[in-house]
Amino acid sequence: MKSLHRPDLFAWSTFDEPRNLDFNSLLWVRPGGNVAVDPLPMSAHDATHLDVLGGLAWIVVTTSDHVRDAKALAARTGARIAGPASEREAFPVACHRWLADGDEVVPGLTALALDGSKTPGELALRLEPATLITGDLVRAPRLGELTMLPEAMLKDRAAAVRSIRRLAGLDEIRHVLVGDGWPIAVRGGEALRALADRLNDPDS
Repeated sequence: MKSLHRPDLFAWSTFDEPRNLDFNSLLWVRPGGNVAVDPLPMSAHDATHLDVLGGLAWIVVTTSDHVRDAKALAARTGARIAGPASEREAFPVACHRWLADGDEVVPGLTALALDGSKTPGELALRLEPATLITGDLVRAPRLGELTMLPEAMLKDRAAAVRSIRRLAGLDEIRHVLVGDGWPIAVRGGEALRALADRLNDPDS
């Protein structure tokens, strides 16, 4: 797996040819049990790396469109799965926990429920407090710039814009790790605010 901006954060990715961007998965290595977010299928190398790092305690799925390989990875590692509470009735995999806005997944990792995206209650995650992890709504198809999910995929553009403004208003965010595209390693808060400003422009 690839090392990120902290020694306890790792990622693995798959390039999606139709969209010309990476799909990303995240691993947070922590003493109380490791956490994966939106896990893609792992190569043999990455699976071995995960075992060396201590396996998994939790898998967080931010949206039903990012279930990916969660069920198989949970079966292999014994990890429990957490998903968005607003999708509970029709979620495609069984979950041990349903996360609502403000819920703490584990100490230091907090769920933020977003509105207006492809699925109800899509989750973003805030990690201690400078790192934001996003699923579908906020992405980065170009290096160094955040964008919103294409409008044709949104359930409610106005609600989606309000959700992004909320993320842009979070203090201390410096790093944004997106599910789709390039991570923002530095000045992530500035990139979020720039996105919110563009969405506020009636000509954008």
